[in-house]
Amino acid sequence: MMELPPAIQEPAQALAPERVRGELELQNVTFSYQDRFGSVFHNLSLKIAVGEYVALVGASGVGKTTLGTLIPRFYDVSGGRICLDGVDIREFSLAALRRNIGTVDQDVYLFGTTVAENIRYGKPDAVAEEIISAAKKANAHEFIMALPQGYDTEIGQRGIKLSAGQRQRLSIARLFLKDPPLIILDEATSALDNESERVVQQSLERLIENRTTLVIAHRLSTIRNADRILVLTEEGICEQGTHEQLIADEGAYAGLYNLQLAR
Repeated sequence: MMELPPAIQEPAQALAPERVRGELELQNVTFSYQDRFGSVFHNLSLKIAVGEYVALVGASGVGKTTLGTLIPRFYDVSGGRICLDGVDIREFSLAALRRNIGTVDQDVYLFGTTVAENIRYGKPDAVAEEIISAAKKANAHEFIMALPQGYDTEIGQRGIKLSAGQRQRLSIARLFLKDPPLIILDEATSALDNESERVVQQSLERLIENRTTLVIAHRLSTIRNADRILVLTEEGICEQGTHEQLIADEGAYAGLYNLQLAR
């Protein structure tokens, strides 16, 4: 296994910027998995300006999460290209690319060590004051201080001793510490109860301020304040606009939104 060549190759002379501005653009992107017949999407184009908050919605299976994995190059596109600040992401070193991207997923991975060490994963050389500041911004400080040993409390493998909402807030604290210019949120609150979702949503809104943000949304109520909402189908992006515009258009987005209200 160790002798197998990596599927994702770095260029011989990779670019390694310390920090990018965060302009993201997809140019005629096509992608298909090797074990799947046909493309997940074909000739998909999209541009997100620096600091813009864009939400991506659509039915299950249209490629929303897949798109989120292509940006940090967990997979490479089959055609077209993805650019960051006008540069093809395949020209960056993987370390530099991923240093500039932060993600919050539905399934958070935490390590079987202390709260402080789990937050420090976002910035390995962070001092205690930085960790506490990040936790406060993520609405995590209060519950951490209520733990038996505070920031030195062991939380178990995958954070088994914490609730789902507490685990999400630790992952958000990591990103406050990492301070990336580009954020990808993949259904970050879909597994939470209403009260936990409210607290986590507050910390997410604080996190995405002044950052380029792509939100892959399941609960449409959480993205009403997005600068732009894109509706992705198997045919590509069929609608885009603000929440109010798309509701007024009475198209695909309005149908999805009203269906959730009826549940």
